[in-house]
Amino acid sequence: MPTPLRNHLITRSRNPVDLLNAATCLFGGSIAASPLDELRGGDHELRGVAAHDFAVGYFVSPLDVRVAPAGGGNHGSYFVNVGVSGAISALRGGLRATLDEATAGIANPGDTQELRPLPGRRTRFLGLRIDAALVHQEFAALTGHLPVSAVRFDFALDLANSKGQVVRLLLCSLLELLDSQDPLFQRVELQRSQLRCLVTALLLAQPHSHTGDLRDGPQLAFPRALRAALAFIEANLAERISLGDIAKAAGCSPRTLSSTFRSRLGLSPMSYVRNLRLDRIREDILASTDPVGTIAYRWGVWHLGRFAGEYRARFAELPSDTAARR
Repeated sequence: MPTPLRNHLITRSRNPVDLLNAATCLFGGSIAASPLDELRGGDHELRGVAAHDFAVGYFVSPLDVRVAPAGGGNHGSYFVNVGVSGAISALRGGLRATLDEATAGIANPGDTQELRPLPGRRTRFLGLRIDAALVHQEFAALTGHLPVSAVRFDFALDLANSKGQVVRLLLCSLLELLDSQDPLFQRVELQRSQLRCLVTALLLAQPHSHTGDLRDGPQLAFPRALRAALAFIEANLAERISLGDIAKAAGCSPRTLSSTFRSRLGLSPMSYVRNLRLDRIREDILASTDPVGTIAYRWGVWHLGRFAGEYRARFAELPSDTAARR
């Protein structure tokens, strides 16, 4: 792969702090990057481009870093790290992988990563941020419905097999668009279209928590009432929501709405509300230092005892356990 983002230099410095600050700015404050060990000298370079729902950076650095979510909004971001040369020992939760030209790594919203360049060749890699809302939109385009919970990708992505090669090809194509001096290729519409193709390829190529929903191919789009109900829930998730409120927004009876939810999503309207609320709370617990109770109240939870039980049933740990990993 030729040197990407050649016209988009952000920093070139022997001070690693310049690199860390530049990375935080590039990714819109959605991450907090900190050194794992003592700050190292050497050459540190970052080239990058940021847009509304994605950002991509080209890093040259020997620095060992921890990358944690920080203020990424309610939905958070996915990060895809792709080696250009050299190799990186990467850790996500309890999962470890060596990232190089044949293996990429994917971090989900709320994940913390540790990246340690391995000695040897000069380490260069690409970091791609993708807004979670865009991933969910492309999932809906493939299946006809939004995911009932956050899509969580497996960590290591094999770029050497046929599916992974498609992902790599689409990433290279996106970089070529960003590097082109042709005004046509600088149009946001073309760049976002290329990014959407890349996200679709990720959803189809890399195993994730909703891979089973994609096996049967595209399904019929959601009926109007269900789309209206989902939009109402999304807009009012932090408020008290009743079945009657959702049915009124959808323009149908509670019974009809419940039947539609069960047939299309496999769960009741209020279960959907609960799961989505728990997902948002978990993302905020991992992304901020606010007390768990404050975050829960922010998302419309009024009974903390019941909330703790529901949280443990969904994520196999208590909210306090999640907070302890921040």
